[in-house]
Amino acid sequence: MEQDQGCCGTQLIDGDGVFNVEGLDNFTKITKLSQCGLSYAIVAIMGPQSSGKSTLMNHLFRTNFREMDAIRGRSQTTKGIWMAKCVGIEPFTIAMDLEGTDGRERGEDDTAFEKQSALFALAVADIVMINMWCHDIGREQAANKPLLKTVFSVMMRLFSPRKTTLLFVIRDRTKTPLEYLEPILREDIQKIWAAVAKPEAHKSTPLSEFFNVEVTALPSYEEKEEQFEREVAELRQRFFHSISPGGLAGDRRGVVPASGFSFSAQQIWKIIKENKDLDLPAHKVMVATVRCEEIANEKLSLLSSDQGWLALEEAVQAGPVSGFGKKLSSILEFYLSEYENEAIYFDEGVRNAKQKQLESRALDAVHQAYEKDLLILFVPVLNLVWLNLIKVVKMLPLDRPIGMLQNVREKLCRDIETHAASVRSTKLTEIIAKYEKQIADALSGPVEALFEAGELDAWASIRKLLKRETEVAVSEFSTAVASFELDKPTIDTMVQNLREYGRKVVEKNAREEAGKVLIRMKDRFTMIFNHDNDSMPRVWTGKEDIRAITKDARSASLKILSTLAAIRLDEKSDNIENVLFSSLSDGTVSVPSSKDRSIGASSDSLASSTWKEVSPKATLLTPVQCKSLWRQFTAETEYSVTQAISAQEAHKQSNNWLPPPWAIVAMVVLGFNEFMVLLRNPLYLLVLFVVYLLSKALWVQMDITGEFRNGALPGILSISSRLLPTVMNLLRRLAEEAQGRQAPEAPMQQSFSLQNSRNQTQPDPISSTLPESSVSSSCISSTDNEAEYSSPNSTLRQSTKTSEE
Repeated sequence: MEQDQGCCGTQLIDGDGVFNVEGLDNFTKITKLSQCGLSYAIVAIMGPQSSGKSTLMNHLFRTNFREMDAIRGRSQTTKGIWMAKCVGIEPFTIAMDLEGTDGRERGEDDTAFEKQSALFALAVADIVMINMWCHDIGREQAANKPLLKTVFSVMMRLFSPRKTTLLFVIRDRTKTPLEYLEPILREDIQKIWAAVAKPEAHKSTPLSEFFNVEVTALPSYEEKEEQFEREVAELRQRFFHSISPGGLAGDRRGVVPASGFSFSAQQIWKIIKENKDLDLPAHKVMVATVRCEEIANEKLSLLSSDQGWLALEEAVQAGPVSGFGKKLSSILEFYLSEYENEAIYFDEGVRNAKQKQLESRALDAVHQAYEKDLLILFVPVLNLVWLNLIKVVKMLPLDRPIGMLQNVREKLCRDIETHAASVRSTKLTEIIAKYEKQIADALSGPVEALFEAGELDAWASIRKLLKRETEVAVSEFSTAVASFELDKPTIDTMVQNLREYGRKVVEKNAREEAGKVLIRMKDRFTMIFNHDNDSMPRVWTGKEDIRAITKDARSASLKILSTLAAIRLDEKSDNIENVLFSSLSDGTVSVPSSKDRSIGASSDSLASSTWKEVSPKATLLTPVQCKSLWRQFTAETEYSVTQAISAQEAHKQSNNWLPPPWAIVAMVVLGFNEFMVLLRNPLYLLVLFVVYLLSKALWVQMDITGEFRNGALPGILSISSRLLPTVMNLLRRLAEEAQGRQAPEAPMQQSFSLQNSRNQTQPDPISSTLPESSVSSSCISSTDNEAEYSSPNSTLRQSTKTSEE
């Protein structure tokens, strides 16, 4: 095993729980971790003290963690949490070596640090290796039981746990195969998971929702070092591209960008030390806020000291600068793009908010120079206008200069205001169109997907989506029109129009989906009816409850119908779903009789053109339309149900070889005398037994079951055409076998038969189907007086060759 000094090992947290901030910053700079973005992984290992964790990590990742000296006895080697860069692993991978559990140095009662370090590992690591002894598997009081309980219990302190891969490494593997050990270990894991106290929200959550469980086993390092290193090298390959789809951590979530890892780890450990619950989503937003603020301040500082900007600012003080706006825009775009490149992996909402702040602060920094340049350009224009105005005044009669000057001034002001209003109106129209398109693009696809899913909370999800996307668009719109100096009522009106536009987009999508509701219902019915819970195509074998499956599929389709019956953007409750299920869930649509119609149709809850508590404007499908659609839906899906029932009946008939029960009873009653005759004459039994053997041979040889799989008539035709040749072939083989037994066996023939039996490799298919009672093996004596036994087929061929000679 070759270790590399490039691993840059450092202690992250000491034995007293003190976080090594300076050491982590140095590690980040030396290894260039901050440049990795999201392309990095963290592997942590935990397990009992002195179980070889550091040794395994050093061999696996070529790190230089301190290992236990076995000559000095077993004692604590790793204190706190150590980290190092994994050498030669892609992508960038960090190895964390945690202090061993169940150590005598901390004592039996001091388990606080064990739980804190376990929670820290679960919060930051993508893969957690659990080192355990092979002889502990299946034992109730083994060292791994408290460790697993610790892992699962502290995991519940994460508000939204990450998807972590638990890699169980079984050390000092015994002769028991891994395929026998793994089920026992997984069963123990499930029992511990079921016994751990969980919050109400996760009472029925399966283990697979939070963890991917992998199991591997390694031989003893001390007794089989070469084999250990060889299998560790194979295990090492699994850590290459571990975060790619299909890798060990391919489905991880909630990853903090590498540039924010140092700050994130510090804050996580601080919260754990304060014994607070760790809200990972909120923590992720907090890390994004701090890091994006740092990046924005860094870029603003670089802008202030940029040589190009300083030269431009100095030049504008002396006079007009050619291409001032283009040069200034180029400088600003450079630093804004730098910010985007560094903050791209952080939370999108936080990143965009900090980018807007950076833009505002950058514009404030260059505003003075910008105004200076505009003023320099404006003065010559103003002087030119003033000179032209004076010339016009001098040409007027002496009695009209003052009045004319006043009129010209007023007209000029009106023209300027008119032009400004026209430009402003055009720009506002463009801005409004831009954000209306943004709202439409953000809502159309997700709304259609939610309607297609047909979940019970579809409208609740649509309301949340509408509110979120509308608020984003309104916020950006307000920032965009802030420079137009509009009054508050005008801005409020525009904002309200944007909100109304978002509602109209949802309503338009809802009406389009209501027009396709029958197609959606049939698609949902087909999906549920023809596929099982694992989305695999359903095979009708006769064991399925078609009635229950049909009811579930129709209920899911009815949910889609109830969802698209009305627009529910105002969070008002209605009774549409209950009415539809109570009237239609049995799969039938009641038609009132003439007597009922004479009394009134009030008993039919769907005999109406409006829904209670739903305005006509919000109605997409009236009760009468729902009733008609359901009748059409049941008629069009009835064929699928009928086909399934027919398939079940066909399967039952094809697999049922026994006569009906009444026929079996009749044969027993009517054949009692014949049965007694057989008992009194054992010769009959012998004849029947021989007949049974021949019939069994025919059954196997002709593959009766396979012939009838394609139907009764094809099976009968095929069997009838093959029956006589097969019977003749069997009789011929039996005759040849009998002749072979009666022929004398000379010594030369015996040796020749022995040679044939050794060269024979494939048994004859006909002979292989004969029962043992009808064909016996032959014994041939070799020259060295050792007995060799040949197959029945080889004996048959030997006898035939002897007769021919």
